[in-house]
Amino acid sequence: MARTDDDSWDITESVGATALGVAMARAAESASENPLFDDPCAQLFIDAATAAGWSSPFSGGAAGSAQAQRVRMVWAYAAARTKWFDEFFASTSADGIRQVVILAAGLDARAWRLSWPDGTVVFEIDQPKVLAFKEETLAAHDIQPAARHVGVPVDLRQDWPEALRRSGFDPAQPTAWLAEGLLPYLPAEAQDLLFDRLHELSAPGSRVAVEGFGANYFSEENQRIRKARMDAIREEAAKAGQQVTDVSELFYPEPREDVAEWLARHGWQTRVETSVEVTARYKPEAAGEVPDIGSEFVDAKLS
Repeated sequence: MARTDDDSWDITESVGATALGVAMARAAESASENPLFDDPCAQLFIDAATAAGWSSPFSGGAAGSAQAQRVRMVWAYAAARTKWFDEFFASTSADGIRQVVILAAGLDARAWRLSWPDGTVVFEIDQPKVLAFKEETLAAHDIQPAARHVGVPVDLRQDWPEALRRSGFDPAQPTAWLAEGLLPYLPAEAQDLLFDRLHELSAPGSRVAVEGFGANYFSEENQRIRKARMDAIREEAAKAGQQVTDVSELFYPEPREDVAEWLARHGWQTRVETSVEVTARYKPEAAGEVPDIGSEFVDAKLS
């Protein structure tokens, strides 16, 4: 699963397949007894990928196994994260923002499943094959977006601002930006460029929500802990004749500037919550199982 500077992927490959893993978590949460949200699209994506020959590498192991514990942890974190970003968009809509950009949208279905005020346009940026899979799957079930949806099929390592403008984006209007589950898949330099471009395109009053991964996340100690945990899971799975996917192999574990600090330095007012705080608020029953992975949730507004 080695990365290259110009790699690309389908929904069942490389970084694209991680979106299916998130969809599994959202489908599981939606089917739970007291769900944090309802994402009816998530199971449709899983079914469509399975029908096309995809076999999930994210399935849980035997009850009580390290893999089963890992799946519970990841799904609880993903559910809490989803809810946090859902509430961000409820807040930006209340602020009067009617222009939304979801970066590396993957199988995010917020343009279809959230309630949007009249006049809202949601731009989604991602690899062409990923956007095509999502749009074709939802169209096959006659599911219509709740806002005006505009797919922008372009790699974030390319000139996505120009592609966004050509798609009708208005940089003079305040924008609500989202970067969820994205930054570790970018080299540090590409992350800096991403925020440089986002800042240049943002009118006063714009807001951005980011799942940030700072120096602590990529510290040698945290990488050692994650590797030891994954080695134990893989050893256990191997005894059962199974293989386990480690998505961190797709990351760029490079030192990078803290997102909140970068935004504050460029004139954004920031509010930060740790992953532990977010999980404890939304998934208190699972908070003890979700370790402090060093991520943080940043909500920032440009004055």
